Amino acid sequence: MSAVAASSARGAGELLNKILKVASLTTSLQNGIPIVDDLSFSIQKGETFALLGESGCGKSLTALSLLRLLPDGVRHVSGSIKLDGVELFGLPEREMRKVRGGSAAMIFQEPGLSLNPVLTVAQQISEVLALHQNLQGTAARQRCVELLTLVGIPEAARRCSEYPFQLSGGMKQRVMIAMALAGKPRLLIADEPTTALDVTIQAQVLKLLRDTQAASGMSLLLITHDLGVVSEMAQRVGVMYAGQIVEQASRAQLFAQPLHPYTRQLFAAMPDAARRSQPLAAIPGNVPAPGSITQGCRFAPRCNKVWELCRLKTPEWIALEAERGVRCHLYAGAIAGNLSVDSEAKVIEISDKQAPANPHKLLEVTGLQVYFPIRKGILQRAHGYVKAVDGVSLEIMQGSTLALVGESGCGKTTLGKALLQLIKPTAGSVQFAGHELTGLGIGELRSKRAMMQMVFQDPYASLNPKMRVAEILEEGMIALQGSGARVTAGYQAHIDALLDQVGLARNVKWRYPHEFSGGQRQRIAIARALAVSPQLLICDEPTSALDVSVQAQILNLLKELQQELNLSYLFITHNLAVVEYLAHQVCVMYQGRIVERGTTEAVLRAPEHAYTQTLLSAVPRIES
Repeated sequence: MSAVAASSARGAGELLNKILKVASLTTSLQNGIPIVDDLSFSIQKGETFALLGESGCGKSLTALSLLRLLPDGVRHVSGSIKLDGVELFGLPEREMRKVRGGSAAMIFQEPGLSLNPVLTVAQQISEVLALHQNLQGTAARQRCVELLTLVGIPEAARRCSEYPFQLSGGMKQRVMIAMALAGKPRLLIADEPTTALDVTIQAQVLKLLRDTQAASGMSLLLITHDLGVVSEMAQRVGVMYAGQIVEQASRAQLFAQPLHPYTRQLFAAMPDAARRSQPLAAIPGNVPAPGSITQGCRFAPRCNKVWELCRLKTPEWIALEAERGVRCHLYAGAIAGNLSVDSEAKVIEISDKQAPANPHKLLEVTGLQVYFPIRKGILQRAHGYVKAVDGVSLEIMQGSTLALVGESGCGKTTLGKALLQLIKPTAGSVQFAGHELTGLGIGELRSKRAMMQMVFQDPYASLNPKMRVAEILEEGMIALQGSGARVTAGYQAHIDALLDQVGLARNVKWRYPHEFSGGQRQRIAIARALAVSPQLLICDEPTSALDVSVQAQILNLLKELQQELNLSYLFITHNLAVVEYLAHQVCVMYQGRIVERGTTEAVLRAPEHAYTQTLLSAVPRIES
């Protein structure tokens, strides 16, 4: 066979193996401002392709574009999407309904919002089975049980009759996966499938996706900001920024030698043991708003390798080798050799992480219990108790950080609320700065609220949707002054400073919570907690929804504030990399009890309890 013929045959084979081919996809607002701009990539049969990037870069909108599920006010402008060789933009809506859930399915980012609250689990899965597998009645019910068993839900037959509110976060995510698999798709789009899940549930979900791929040959488009998940799952990676793919490579290539300055700064922002004694390399600024940069490189305002050409000329896509490319002027011609692999990102200078010298106890908890009665019968008498917190004792020193780790449902959040007396303890003692808090009246507790604040796990649920950001931040300051004073210039200056600290533009204070991404809402929640200058901050999963660059800003901020203000933190989390970077002490919680405690290094390096060992073994590892 001639070289030309061999090349043609190889090219034809590659086309046959491509389950998805996206070419020059452009999606814009109604005013013409592009959100997804000239996007091109492909996915092979049985392959996992990861789309990696920060919140607001257009990853989720890309996924919605693929299935023609664009929200109101957003439209497809140009480009091609071929699934199994069929042009999706050429199909009528009747045919697209067969594609969605059939040939291609999607796991949405927030299962709690994606599942119908008034339909049972079986009813929701049966909709897919009826439409794509022609199964109804007993056969559909039996298949529902099989699917729930497949995704690892215990007592599947009973769960079929339950509603979404009766399920934990991990179970709701598994129900979403079961619904996606019901139509036997050839392409599965997973939009942040493990965000906010604890490490053991995350490990189970990722294993489920891998096993399903191995059994069915399904392809996977994985949308995530978690580099550990990318390292564990993907064969190829596309790094996305401001609506464009700025780098594309195999997993091995990307993790061995990232090329684009944005990719390098993402890696530099990751917390780990090697960076415990230094600040994380936080990427300054934010992802630019769509249409705000019309000339030059969109990453230029945040880039640590920016030069004059970057602001004058928009970089073209540069193909470097087979299936590897980058969108950066530094790789055009001879300039490419000037970029060092060990480039440094901009960092915030803060002190080394050391436990404070000669500290005193700020918080001391002894034998704390929180029991919830199980009531039955007409008279609703207690027939037992759920022991959410069962005899917990701990202490937090002034200026130090105690990390509380464990799976969802182990009682971490309940414990945090009980310390603030937001939930009344059943028994035990909570002493703050030498003062007993349990048993205090509302008026007495109110005077201590400014000293203790909490950052809740779900910022969307904890922020008032009818209040602007400025009003949210002012509320605590005004309430804790005990007066109805109107907003002053001093308040506004303080609000501006808070927004600067958490990495948000000052002009966002006149916007409402629904106008922000999940990561941005989390930063607003942190700013609200900091507004009254507390001594103790209880952080309930404050970085679980944040991408690594924003997480680095928040972690640097927390460390900087701790050094400047001698703050103490109770840091509730399932992210052990964050624990390793931030915490002085660690408590491991299981079924309402502390099963292991000690210094961060001792617990994470040489865990003694079997549960701690299981947690550590479930953490995704980055391997090149």
